[in-house]
Amino acid sequence: MKTLWKMFALLLALCMMTVPMLAMADAEPTFDGVHDQSVMAGTEFDALEGITAQDAEGNDLTDMIMIDATPALNFKNGKATPENPGDYELVYFVTDKNGVTGEDYATLTVTKKTGEEEVYKAFDFSTVEVTDNHGWEARISEAAQATAALKNGAYVIEIQNPGSSDGDVQLAKAGYALKAADYKIKIWAKATKPTYAHILARNENAEGWETFGGAFNVRIEETVAPLELSFTSPAEGSAELLLNLGKITPNPDNAEDTTPTDFAVTIDKIELYEISGEEHEVPVYTSDFSQNESVTVQAGDGADASVAFEDGKAVVTVGSYAGEGGGVWSVKANIGLGDLTIEKGQKYYYRFTINAQNGQGGEALVESDARSWECRANFNGLNAAAGEDVVVSSVFVAEADVDDPVIRLQIGNAPEGATSNVITISDVEFGKMEGDKETVKTIEAFMPFGPNTANAENTDYPWQTFNGTDEDNERGVGTIWTDNGSFFYRIDNGGTVDWHNKLICGFGGNPLTLASDSYYIVEITARADKPVSCGVFLNPMGGWDPRFSEGMDLTEDFQTFRFATTDTFIMDMDFELLFQFGSEALSKLDDVTVEFSNVTIYQMTVQ
Repeated sequence: MKTLWKMFALLLALCMMTVPMLAMADAEPTFDGVHDQSVMAGTEFDALEGITAQDAEGNDLTDMIMIDATPALNFKNGKATPENPGDYELVYFVTDKNGVTGEDYATLTVTKKTGEEEVYKAFDFSTVEVTDNHGWEARISEAAQATAALKNGAYVIEIQNPGSSDGDVQLAKAGYALKAADYKIKIWAKATKPTYAHILARNENAEGWETFGGAFNVRIEETVAPLELSFTSPAEGSAELLLNLGKITPNPDNAEDTTPTDFAVTIDKIELYEISGEEHEVPVYTSDFSQNESVTVQAGDGADASVAFEDGKAVVTVGSYAGEGGGVWSVKANIGLGDLTIEKGQKYYYRFTINAQNGQGGEALVESDARSWECRANFNGLNAAAGEDVVVSSVFVAEADVDDPVIRLQIGNAPEGATSNVITISDVEFGKMEGDKETVKTIEAFMPFGPNTANAENTDYPWQTFNGTDEDNERGVGTIWTDNGSFFYRIDNGGTVDWHNKLICGFGGNPLTLASDSYYIVEITARADKPVSCGVFLNPMGGWDPRFSEGMDLTEDFQTFRFATTDTFIMDMDFELLFQFGSEALSKLDDVTVEFSNVTIYQMTVQ
């Protein structure tokens, strides 16, 4: 009997061992190093270089790899010489000792035969002096010690001694024309030590000292933020705008809480708003989700998400975010807007409340449900702190007609430290703005050229920034300058999405023109004072069809990157070279400065 029990136990153990062995035997072999590649027609291509394979037990199968191509290529020992330009789909496959086959895929792009690389454009980063102060002049009294200058793409006021009163150090703009309207000033500034400022709008047409209004004891911190003043002009006239940075002690009983000594104030830009007329909201669509509808969810790139409804709210559960290669678009929550349609040129508004358990950044878009970015009326940012009810709103003029609009929340980037999330959406209201209200915004920046001017007057310097705050989003401030043969881009306020911090080469009236019948390589040598990543795109003007989409991971050491086009154009085309930096990680940095020592474009002309 004991012998029978021993035999039974032995058989049971063998069965238990066989189950994982069978499972392992069924597992497919895997590959390392398979990736898309490019080669010139008539050039030998080694499809196996750097590629390995192994079975489920880790045994090397590299010598057994086979390759197939569509259209067909004649491989010998993994090498082939394609003669015809085009894209070839490569299939790598290998079979292990158990007869199990694994596969992997890549695209080989074969380009036309060309001549050698020749320099098409090498950017000159000689120092460009900034002379346009937009009428802002520094005034320093004899009681203070301070200097002011335009440098490093900003207006920098260095204060050793602030004097004895607030007006002893002053930045002033005289002769600011007014009409019967409301006005707002936003001064984007930071200081090397926390300090105070007064902002005043003095009535230049009054007989004595009179102001339209003032903002007092405004705190300037060590990170860039807007200092704001709003005031109303009852009639036509003019104002002198004043930023007082001299001695300020908000509480006389606390003399230590005062303007410091030996510090600097940096002003990246000043935004001036003129607001006239009136308008009112006309609701067109509201939803409390009581019918358990109007919100749908899409998830891709390996992400997982779903939506449920409770207590008149839509609850979006992100079970997991996308892995490597995913992005803000990987999870989408679409808020339907019933059967309304959007007309190009009409002014609209929307608002809704969002609560993200772990916080959430992303994009809030008004666009076609079916056609998405191809038919978009508005682009907005989204940033919700963890566990807080945040009202997301926008007032916009529609950029396109949309027959099937949704408010699309692109929320595929995971908050820092989070792998899942619960996002609650409620109180949705969408409507028209009616009336004659008009807001005219002027941006006065202190870069070599102002924002969005296209630098058309200087074709040798086609560089520009775009900041999220330029369009009144919450985040995104940066500036550019040249010095000692290098080009600098300082991001003082990082956005949560990539379009909040753009550096652009070629814009509007000064595009980057590339000649036809050629391939191009863009060579970039750059570093950053803190590790930072960005996307790099060569995109034709007037649409979105990048000829390359790459990435750069910058460190404190200079690195050289080379990005190549893989198609030619039948005519000369205008492009923009985009560097897009915004991200959750960037938004948590105080600032970061990127230095470019070289940007060169090489041309290879088709023979």
